[in-house]
Amino acid sequence: MRDGKYADGEKVLRAKIDMAHPNMMFRDPILYRIKHAHHHRTGDKWCIYPMYDYTHGQCDSIEHITHSICTLEFDVHRPLYDWFIETLGIFPSHQYEFARLNLTYTLMSKRKLLELVQKGLVAGWDDPRMPTLCGVRRRGYTAEALKMFCDKIGVSKRDQLMDIQLLEWCVRQDLNARSNRYMVVQDPVKLTITNYPEGQVEWFDCPLNPAEPEGATRKVPFTRELYIERADFMEDAPKKFFRLKPDGEVRLKYTYIIKCEEVVKDSEGNIVELKCTYDPSTRPGNGEWRSVKGTIHWVSTDYAKELTLRNYDRLFTLADMSQVPEDKDYKDFLNPESLVVAKAFAEPALLDDASGIAVQFERTGYYIKDKDSTPEEPVFNKTTSLKDSYKPE
Repeated sequence: MRDGKYADGEKVLRAKIDMAHPNMMFRDPILYRIKHAHHHRTGDKWCIYPMYDYTHGQCDSIEHITHSICTLEFDVHRPLYDWFIETLGIFPSHQYEFARLNLTYTLMSKRKLLELVQKGLVAGWDDPRMPTLCGVRRRGYTAEALKMFCDKIGVSKRDQLMDIQLLEWCVRQDLNARSNRYMVVQDPVKLTITNYPEGQVEWFDCPLNPAEPEGATRKVPFTRELYIERADFMEDAPKKFFRLKPDGEVRLKYTYIIKCEEVVKDSEGNIVELKCTYDPSTRPGNGEWRSVKGTIHWVSTDYAKELTLRNYDRLFTLADMSQVPEDKDYKDFLNPESLVVAKAFAEPALLDDASGIAVQFERTGYYIKDKDSTPEEPVFNKTTSLKDSYKPE
């Protein structure tokens, strides 16, 4: 067999145990099979390969593994695992079985995940939508958040489906406490402050994390022309709309109160510019504080940095992927909106962030700089949204 005299599948090597054994695993299990395949380490030296049940215990013994943790389907394999170790007289590793971690809207099957990679349905094993360690790391999930998630779900001997919202909640809890904040506008509309001096720029010291008011700050430039989110203005606003509207006032975060005086539209009726005035006396720290109900984020058009955002969502549309109907393929439930690429404008300090973890785009969500980023085109991956209605039990 080792000399390559036989073709694939022509011969096998079995352990002679008992073909009448009540446990089917002991009915002369296969130890080696023939497979003429190039190996990434040994090349073409070997054309015989050991079977899993024969290999498992030996690998654990060589590495002196005391607790070999498997999923529940390997419970019936444990007697054979123990038999090989005892028969070979090697280090006595022990196998323990626990329920597989299953998450809603995703798959844990390596075979199916491999198919997604091979068919180009995802961008590789480290695609941020993949439930792999390299995937969730690239998405911005922290080790601390994963540990928190594991502490909350515990271990079980019963199969269970965990809600992915719990994992996202753990990520938010961790990042909210220690991530830096920046202002980023994703769907911009121009805002001009007509009574602000042309060419003037003010640099505001803004906290990197409001939880640490005496902590580090970043410099944010304020100018006559700004971008705000299109959703933060409504021409015909309902009574409880507390953002910007005609003749209404809001505070531009960290800076002044402004009032909308005029709405400029193009020939098709689309809003292209908002003309506003500002109240210089409302600068934070300038005497008496005047309060308004709405506060919105913004960036200076003169200093804004353009970003590419990869907004990720659930990989599948079906919550429990073990319940795929027989007449359907699991790939039929791939979410076409699992990745939406968009442009955005950010304050300049964002590109100098060296924290190494995901940052918070104020009022929007958490994002992390991707390895595909270049100085000319920064790329940020969405880690998770800022808020969710989910509350862990």
